[in-house]
Amino acid sequence: MLTGEIRGQIDQVWNAFWSGGISNPLEVIEQITYLLFLKRLDEQEIAEELKANREKKPMQRRFFPEGKDNKKRPYQDFRWNRFKNLEAREMYTVIGEHVFPWLRTVGGTGSTYAKHMEGARFTIPTAALLSKVVDMIDKVPMEDRDTKGDLYEYMLGKIATAGQNGQFRTPRHIIRLMVEMVEPKPTDLACDPACGTCGFLVAVGESLRERHPEVLLNAKLKQHFHRDLFHGFDFDNTMLRIGSMNMLLHGVENPDITYRDSLAQDHAGEEEKYTLVLANPPFAGSLDYESCAKDLQQMVKTKKTELLFLALFLRLLKPGGRAAVIVPDGVLFGSSNAHKSLRRMLIEEQKLDAVISLPGGVFKPYAGVSTAILLFTRTNSGGTDQVWFYNVTADGWSLDDKRTALLSDDKLGVVPKAALTVDEHAKNNLPDILTRWHQREGSERERPRTAQSFCVPKADLVAQGYDLSLNRYKEVVHEDVTHRPPKEILADLAKLEAAIQEGMKELEGMLR
Repeated sequence: MLTGEIRGQIDQVWNAFWSGGISNPLEVIEQITYLLFLKRLDEQEIAEELKANREKKPMQRRFFPEGKDNKKRPYQDFRWNRFKNLEAREMYTVIGEHVFPWLRTVGGTGSTYAKHMEGARFTIPTAALLSKVVDMIDKVPMEDRDTKGDLYEYMLGKIATAGQNGQFRTPRHIIRLMVEMVEPKPTDLACDPACGTCGFLVAVGESLRERHPEVLLNAKLKQHFHRDLFHGFDFDNTMLRIGSMNMLLHGVENPDITYRDSLAQDHAGEEEKYTLVLANPPFAGSLDYESCAKDLQQMVKTKKTELLFLALFLRLLKPGGRAAVIVPDGVLFGSSNAHKSLRRMLIEEQKLDAVISLPGGVFKPYAGVSTAILLFTRTNSGGTDQVWFYNVTADGWSLDDKRTALLSDDKLGVVPKAALTVDEHAKNNLPDILTRWHQREGSERERPRTAQSFCVPKADLVAQGYDLSLNRYKEVVHEDVTHRPPKEILADLAKLEAAIQEGMKELEGMLR
């Protein structure tokens, strides 16, 4: 966990960026990302130097070359431990005129991080601000993976406006819920085709470390974890840089984070490649038929990105592969042929496991759109028997733009440290979702449709034209009301009228 002091330092740097003229939060994080990358390179260089000294052998690998750049500056001056001690103006010159031009050339080293540095631009406006940022990063105990990850997540949390192409940050507790439900395995091949800051992939890695410690103890599994398990696509280079650094700071050495327009490119080589798909794709737009991958159009004829992404998820999954993805509510009940065709495909040809309806405020302040989580398994042979529905009414935070925590920290999230009371459950449904999800093939099947969660047989879904909106199946509790016969009610009214008349006569007598 980050200390209040470190959070305060980050807030000060953030405010300094704003007062210095950089108001785009993505640009702020991008500039900090470059500096974190330079610090990481220096840490690797130090490790190689120590190894060479210990073994009394020449260095096997250098990250900062020997010699000088074309402006006669030694490459060794580009190292974090060198420039951090320079006077502010000289540091600004070294980084702006020497380090960044060199940084754009390191892509050939082969790592996913180096590859995404090719477009690096230095936009920190003043020497004083640069010095302040370097000091802040240098004080953070970066050898601690949890602290590094928390630092970056805290900065990502400051992205308070939607990006281009409908991008916005998925709340980390919603990501954790989805990851817990699909239960990643050490041998999985995980993919997020709209990865953004790589929140889903980071959460998969953290889950594996926590629940499968053998993943980093077994040599074969460790190699798989660092080089083959994680795959993310995006077509925003800024997001690729930020997402790659997020993975690095969470301890993944070389994930496959690649530039790719997932909907526009042919998916040869990607089809049936992954065992796990987790995503919250952009679903605010539509594409021209000409710019959309032909294999997706063959599955579903539509321009809507939310439907095309669903088709893509099915295309990417191996038979037996699982998916947990966020979709707008329209996917659940849309009446177009494309909507119905995809829902029919999920229910009849694959195995639809669950529909979790989220409250409208979950994605505020970015958007107020109503969404749902779909969980399904690719089988190519059906298998849908009963679909589990859950109506989420609270996720632990207020559903307005402020998104204020409704409970103490130990009672928030999917796996809170303290048990929740009935009243507290009404403020945080997430632990209950996970508990009942594991009971979906047992006691959940006996729950009435008036409950917060229940199962619906496939036959009922078919009868409703494959409609997946929860309200189509949820039943409302009606209070039993006993109605009196009309004759009794009329008799009582007659008695009341007679009493009123009698009272009026008494009143008139008193007035006389």
